[in-house]
Amino acid sequence: MNIISAKGHGGGWVLSCPLARITLRDVHEALGAPALVSMGFREDRPECLVALAVNEQLGTAVREAEAALLKRLGAVTLDALSHDVGARLARHRQAGGPHHHHLGDHFHAN
Repeated sequence: MNIISAKGHGGGWVLSCPLARITLRDVHEALGAPALVSMGFREDRPECLVALAVNEQLGTAVREAEAALLKRLGAVTLDALSHDVGARLARHRQAGGPHHHHLGDHFHAN
């Protein structure tokens, strides 16, 4: 695991390898892999053939969407994200925007 968590006093998250080896999917998994797509399916009429057909199609669509999101998250490293934020920050500063963005507040590597 590229991300380690510790509970209790002094706990938190530690990145156990370089940012280039940690993906957003790793972060998602470190957070317990919560559902990426949340849709409530009404199943109050299990005998309704229309509801069964609709729910089956929606379920398939949700699974496909989650698979696509996980694939995309696996392709984005924290290093790439850091560079993107740095480039945006440079453009922001050149444009004279307010100076309240701190990359160090977001990424702490060991």
